Amino acid sequence: MEAKQKTALVIGLARSGIAAARLLHRTGRKVIVNDSSNAAEIRKAAKQLQESIGCEVYLGQNPDKLLERVGQIVISPGVPADVPFLKKAAKLGIEVISEVELAYRYCKAPIIAVTGTNGKTTTTAWIGEILKAAGKKTHVVGNIGVPFSAKAPETEEMDKVVAEISSFQLETIADFRPHIALILNITEDHLDRHKTMENYIAAKCRIFENQGSEDYLVLNGDDEILSSIEPDSGVRVFYFSRTKTLSEGIWLEGRQIMMNIGAGKIPVCRVDQISLPGAHNLENALASALAAGLCGIKPEIIAKALAGFHGIAHRIEKVEVINGVTFYNDSKGTNPDSSIKAIEALQGPIVLIAGGMDKKADFSRFVDAFGNKVKELVLMGETAGIIADTAKEKGFANIHMTSSMEEAVKKAYALSSPGFQVLLSPACASWDMFRDYEERGEVFKSAVRALRRQTE
Repeated sequence: MEAKQKTALVIGLARSGIAAARLLHRTGRKVIVNDSSNAAEIRKAAKQLQESIGCEVYLGQNPDKLLERVGQIVISPGVPADVPFLKKAAKLGIEVISEVELAYRYCKAPIIAVTGTNGKTTTTAWIGEILKAAGKKTHVVGNIGVPFSAKAPETEEMDKVVAEISSFQLETIADFRPHIALILNITEDHLDRHKTMENYIAAKCRIFENQGSEDYLVLNGDDEILSSIEPDSGVRVFYFSRTKTLSEGIWLEGRQIMMNIGAGKIPVCRVDQISLPGAHNLENALASALAAGLCGIKPEIIAKALAGFHGIAHRIEKVEVINGVTFYNDSKGTNPDSSIKAIEALQGPIVLIAGGMDKKADFSRFVDAFGNKVKELVLMGETAGIIADTAKEKGFANIHMTSSMEEAVKKAYALSSPGFQVLLSPACASWDMFRDYEERGEVFKSAVRALRRQTE
């Protein structure tokens, strides 16, 4: 029995799974790793892990036969919490937790956790930049690219951790308690995984379920779902809004950002000082500034960091200008609402490249957002036909089907004229054709740069 309790099973060998396995080994646990895939990159990762920490490896199979040997299971975000072997594990009394929960248990620093359907990565990075500008030792982790488990053991009490947290990770938390939790917005997404909006909302709201009166919850006061949430844990709630004047929180008065977190109303900066374009980035800036204010950062430092931050890769990222045609990489547009925000942020005319893995999303509002901006639609991936049908139903006929990113880039350029913008914003996940949105964005950028060389 003692050997079983000291043995942990890590399921999923992407970045977070590898980091979890290393952390478990570091804390004296015997580690078994499993992945249902037996792809070359998984085998390579497993071999490296086996050589470095001496773990057992089982690939290309479900871990049912391993359950009798383990006392804890740590799952990667891509593993649904309701798969049969995890239900079996629960019946056997085996603890099942996310990699985020594991990291939390070894983290000494206060955590600022960011979730929401859209804007998570930008806001997480922005908060990190503000804290660093204030001289705080800051670890920016989670879905932003660095697994929380990779940094948790290094943290000290005076540090700050800013973590991007997904609904997938929140499904299997237990004690996870951020000092400051942010929910930026909630719109339809991941219904292939969560099945209903109610389940999706409930997963997001787990971010504050363990918070208490010494903690803070930051919510979007302009979001219909979030403005109706009433936590019963005693957590102190502050709102951000770009449309309403608030008595507390952060809001706009004309073109001035104002904040009150309990010590009176203070100006932060003007809206035109914010470095990133678009209404969605104004919301991200408000949320970031409020979180920083709750950390005790001075307004002048917040203002400087709001002005100096130039965004993240794969989010409305300017790539190249070729003969007057500007290419933008918005591969992080993994759902319709996110891609709508990208369309709104650019000044047309736009040739839009879209399509990807089918998450059972409704693309009606996405097509409605085209307005007079989107002139041509270039589609690829699983959802190409679904998006095309929706566009046709709404009277949009300039539709072009392609089978690869390289073909899509060439087609988009051929459809453009000087002054046009080619925008990759898929409105879908990447997993039908790519490892993740980052690989999709890098392939897009490579294709654009290859096109530039061909046109020189």
